[in-house]
Amino acid sequence: MLRYKNQDRDLFSRNDAEHAIYLEYSGSKNQSTVPDPENIGIKHLNGDGDFRSAESIELLKRADIVVTNPPFSLFREYVAQLIEYDKKFLIIGSLNAVTYNDIFKLIRANKLWLGYGFQAGNAYFAVPNPGNYAKGVYDEATGLVKFRNVTWFTNLDISKRHEDLILYKTYNPDAYPMYDNYDAIEVAKVEDIPGDYDGVMGVPLTFLEKHSRDQFEIVGLSGEADYPMTKKYGKKERVVDGVRMKSKTGTLRAVIRTDAFGMGTHFDVGYPVKGVYRRLFIRRKSASAT
Repeated sequence: MLRYKNQDRDLFSRNDAEHAIYLEYSGSKNQSTVPDPENIGIKHLNGDGDFRSAESIELLKRADIVVTNPPFSLFREYVAQLIEYDKKFLIIGSLNAVTYNDIFKLIRANKLWLGYGFQAGNAYFAVPNPGNYAKGVYDEATGLVKFRNVTWFTNLDISKRHEDLILYKTYNPDAYPMYDNYDAIEVAKVEDIPGDYDGVMGVPLTFLEKHSRDQFEIVGLSGEADYPMTKKYGKKERVVDGVRMKSKTGTLRAVIRTDAFGMGTHFDVGYPVKGVYRRLFIRRKSASAT
């Protein structure tokens, strides 16, 4: 909803009005290709336009497609409302939202996916009052504010959902280590996904920007109850048939391993943790169908 000041018809005010308005446009009345205030039906709401209010919900019920930039802090609640009322939508949100439990469940169930993103994950918005932003966020020359790490979320079918990734890497166990406590291989970069591996793979979350539902099945997300959190460790020892030795690889991404060493090759994770990251677990559709 928009707020505005009666005296100057500023439709994008500083949010200092107690009542919101909504706009209805039903086509040009003067053959103009650009809508102006005379072409737009400006109507008043009784409240402040909160999307959870009864009058806003009544407007939502009339909508065919919702296109907006909801508050990131209320993203989960807003998406839940769109799903509840069975609406088609195209909304902007933080890329981090894919790790929210309720959002990820929708992604895995093919009820929500990433749309066409912004270049380098940066979106730019014009603001009436620049306010106080960190260095590099507000550009005085353009009057634009940069929002980092954002993308479009949608449930509208788009062509990229059916465009398979071109996979040109071949699997070999040395290049794709297994996790110690989960039956999956580590794939550090999306472009390194092997085209001939039939098992589960742990890939970066950025994979979702290129996910084809026809090519890959989303199995899970590290950090969920059923999936261990992946971690990045410093230098480790390698254990071969129960005998510890120095690792020749230096560092290796792995998940927290089980307490006891078993037969075969494992990596000790008793060293200090250097950082934590999430992994998306995927499997080729052709493999899962067999």
